[in-house]
Amino acid sequence: MTELFENERIDEVNDSISLIQKPNGLVFGTDALLLAAYSDHKGKFGLELGSGSGIISMLMLTRGKLSKAVAIDVQPEYASLTVRNAELNSLSDKLEALEADVRTFNRGAIFDTVYSNPPYMKSDSGYSNRTDAKNVARHEIMGGIYDFLECAKRSLRFGGDFIAVFRPDRLTDLISAMRSANIEPKRMTFVHADKDSIPKMLLISGKLGGKEGLRMTAPLLIYRDREHLEYTDDMNYIMENGSFPEKFKGK
Repeated sequence: MTELFENERIDEVNDSISLIQKPNGLVFGTDALLLAAYSDHKGKFGLELGSGSGIISMLMLTRGKLSKAVAIDVQPEYASLTVRNAELNSLSDKLEALEADVRTFNRGAIFDTVYSNPPYMKSDSGYSNRTDAKNVARHEIMGGIYDFLECAKRSLRFGGDFIAVFRPDRLTDLISAMRSANIEPKRMTFVHADKDSIPKMLLISGKLGGKEGLRMTAPLLIYRDREHLEYTDDMNYIMENGSFPEKFKGK
């Protein structure tokens, strides 16, 4: 029987993963699901920057997109949560979770893929959440997008891939940080709730030392109706297969 602490619950999520979550913190959502699905590589050694519950790394491991992964989070309660979730899902031999700061973490250029759902709000912007955990996860309090990209740069082998989910209104900062870290943007997808909505998030992949050339894919629409009751065929495909349809891939 898995021990739960105060303000925790276990949810069954995609790929039959049992996920310990903190309802008053950040919980599993569409952004994590899509980020895990956006990678189209197999059997790589990955690094997650800002692991939260560890769900993104676990999805990529169970789907065979990674053979092993290291997941770091600056908040000790979330680094510990990733350890517990890995144990709960028998992934401890594949997933190493660490309390570490992206501003100082350095194991050398040994990773094939670095992926992240980084804080998307500047430290002085947006609503300040009631809990410190949410503040750190959503605001650039313990490192901004340039810090995350510099960590990716020193962690990736040459030619390795960086994958992220981010907010469209911060796209300029994201591209600037990627270029500054010599990670060339190669593929980008805007995500819309429905055909009449502006994009609410974007997915991007880049390559360390890559040549110029960015492929903008078709937008991903999550729902086929404005009432958000029915998924599109593309979203159903992602839910069922754990990857994007071929038309979204960078081939």
